[in-house]
Amino acid sequence: MTIDRTVPAVHLHIGEEARPHGTGGVHDHVFPVTGEVQGPVPLAGRDDVDAAVSAAQDALGAWRAWKPADRAAVLLRLAELMRSDGDELARLAVLDNGMTLGNGQLAVSVMAQYMAYYAGWADKIEGRVTSVPGQSRELAYTVPEPYGVVAIIMTWNSPLFSVGMKLAPALAAGNTVVLKPSELTPYACERLMALIREAGIPAGVVNLLLGGAETGDALVRHPLVQKISFTGGPATARKILAACAESLKPAVLELGGKSANIVFPDADLDAAAMINSYSVLGTLAGQGCAIATRMLVHEDIYDEVVDKVVALVSTMRCGDPFDPTTTISPVITKAAQERVVGMIERARSEGAGKLLLGGGVPGGDLANGFFVEPTVFGEVDPASELGQVEVFGPVLSLMRFASEDEAVALANATEYGLASYAYTKDVRRINRLATQLHAGGVYVNGASPVLGCELPFGGVGISGYGREGGLEGLLEFVRTKAVAIA
Repeated sequence: MTIDRTVPAVHLHIGEEARPHGTGGVHDHVFPVTGEVQGPVPLAGRDDVDAAVSAAQDALGAWRAWKPADRAAVLLRLAELMRSDGDELARLAVLDNGMTLGNGQLAVSVMAQYMAYYAGWADKIEGRVTSVPGQSRELAYTVPEPYGVVAIIMTWNSPLFSVGMKLAPALAAGNTVVLKPSELTPYACERLMALIREAGIPAGVVNLLLGGAETGDALVRHPLVQKISFTGGPATARKILAACAESLKPAVLELGGKSANIVFPDADLDAAAMINSYSVLGTLAGQGCAIATRMLVHEDIYDEVVDKVVALVSTMRCGDPFDPTTTISPVITKAAQERVVGMIERARSEGAGKLLLGGGVPGGDLANGFFVEPTVFGEVDPASELGQVEVFGPVLSLMRFASEDEAVALANATEYGLASYAYTKDVRRINRLATQLHAGGVYVNGASPVLGCELPFGGVGISGYGREGGLEGLLEFVRTKAVAIA
């Protein structure tokens, strides 16, 4: 079967316009699988940012005045279009960053699920009526309101996930939006804008700009932007917060993680080994914020689990992301490949862990791509760089523990706090862990943090704050006004 590897022309979408050029220059998009340039990407400069924000502001009054049931209807229509166009969206997601086709299909499915979920909330955002006690006998009520123009800044690892988790609740609440995907992932979002128009969402309600740090900075600082929702790393988040502080602008920050999976002797060891290995190494080549890159294994079962993990990972292969037998996709850039390999080499040279598998880059037909072999370290020093710093590559670290208290201490021993995982059949232990683990979510026996849109997702520590998903994710895009009548 011939696979279509062509990419669409990329535009800045501002109001009713699809602009082929931006005032911020041009980025040459490089396909991580081959290292070859696929095409030009227009970058937004400050003039484009101002135009997009102004278009969103102009569209706000009418969009906010839509009946909530009508907003729900167009969001449901958009979810249906995402599903019907799923093959094309997944194809473009692969061409964006080299993710496997299976990962692309999953991203489309989850995005549509979130869109439909928040469509269901659009006509259920309501205030409350109360009487104020006292001699004045005031009647009081609350009015939920959208913030206005919201800037959504997405990272490159899976922008379609962010569309579902951020754009859907923002629109359901009546906000207008300027989306800023990374210039590294332009193609799926280009197609998304066509579906947004087809669904009947008016021009200006959703605008799309591509660009790097300059574009993001201009968006964050724009006086008409009322709130920021950002996914990325802690270093960029600190810059965003500094800019937000100038106008006391609120932000939702979904940042990185160094999540731990604690495996106890009563666990299903085959399931723990398989799910942990594939979720870390086979999900975006380890470039996921919430994956359990640290596997903490009880000393009584450590050797057995290590053997299972190594046996599984030894069957994984780097390759063409359109090939269904490919497990490991490339990392996003040559610089990312060099950074990941550098961390592996430092861990080996410093004795931070025992390299059990992988550690290099494949040659042959894959030599020009940005691949890293699936890599497993055992006996990792929890205090080392490998034990503390987010790798964002296909590297799994195993550590042993002797007691539940030690496992909790190890899991909590980083600055991050996005997700924690455990495998055990002991319900009392699960409840203890849920209380003691320092994370935004605790997921047990294979539960996933982002595949269920009904649950909030977010972190503590340098993993950020604010929530996406569930009712909490909707309320991030709503502010409450109090009204009292004497």
